[in-house]
Amino acid sequence: MRPRLLSALAVLCVAPAALAGCGGSGEGGGATSPNARAAPASAPEIERAQRPTAAEFPSAEGRTLRELADTMRPGPEAALATSLYTPGENRIAFGLIDAENAFVYGRTAVYVARRPNGPASGPFLAPADSLEVRTAFRSQTSNSTPGELKAIYHADLDLPTPGRWFVLTATRVGPDLYGATADVNVVRRSEVPAVGAPAPRVDTPTLASAGNDVSKIDTRTPPTTMHDVNLRDVLGRRPVALLFATPALCQSRVCGPVADIAEQLKAAYGDEVDFIHNEVYVDNDPDRGLRPQLTAFGLTTEPWLFTIDADGRVAARLEGAFGVDEFRAAVEAAQRGAS
Repeated sequence: MRPRLLSALAVLCVAPAALAGCGGSGEGGGATSPNARAAPASAPEIERAQRPTAAEFPSAEGRTLRELADTMRPGPEAALATSLYTPGENRIAFGLIDAENAFVYGRTAVYVARRPNGPASGPFLAPADSLEVRTAFRSQTSNSTPGELKAIYHADLDLPTPGRWFVLTATRVGPDLYGATADVNVVRRSEVPAVGAPAPRVDTPTLASAGNDVSKIDTRTPPTTMHDVNLRDVLGRRPVALLFATPALCQSRVCGPVADIAEQLKAAYGDEVDFIHNEVYVDNDPDRGLRPQLTAFGLTTEPWLFTIDADGRVAARLEGAFGVDEFRAAVEAAQRGAS
């Protein structure tokens, strides 16, 4: 039986009791998720979503998460793209999906609390990060995905203790502020290498090791150009961007787009950073289980990006969906060296 990969954009179903009345205190508040935006997302909408400001969102001072939620209208559901949280600072990434299963884009922030009736922290700004690449780097795999995600929201949250934490997203669409709830579980420790930790020294498949049959090690159409370098050969010598993704077999909508982003950034940074794409499943068959490289990195979800500095330490890591800006920042962190 193959390991179960968590879908990176599975919509969380939050128990109604968790934040009863979330999204407005009127009759039926929080019980439904009406369509916040019926028309397709436009470029200006996404551009606005990339530049939220704290002044657009209510202060959390002296308020519980439930009280904040009750100031907002019910709207899109929050679909988390991250699943791993450990004590300390954590990246949370998510999409917002309306009643017609369309993605919603607006200026967004996040609030967190240990309990719905407990004191809230925030707002933590959650800018949208575009997944769009130039035409030359856009794959057929990505082009074949209907209703694709154009941008992903992300924020850095301080989650100091293990256990369940409650999350409230606030999104401004026109004059209205919409709320959506989710919860995350902070685990005490993880096998996934953290920033600053040594990267596992493993062999990654190359075109040469695959007998020049790229279909054995790449499901993208066309294949990526990131199969020339074996991680073991360059670890501790050159910066590396290592992407675990399976564009054709991904359980979310984002493996194709993040591989496209990798190709675009390789064109800009490839002389100084080695880019490696590692597929997820043995023989590209989900029934065969995970490739050993994912096991070595402690991974059970996909996609993941690790950038590694010239000393062989993790400079940045990104789980789930991530856009051009976060990917670029991770590559540049590897060039600088882990902090």
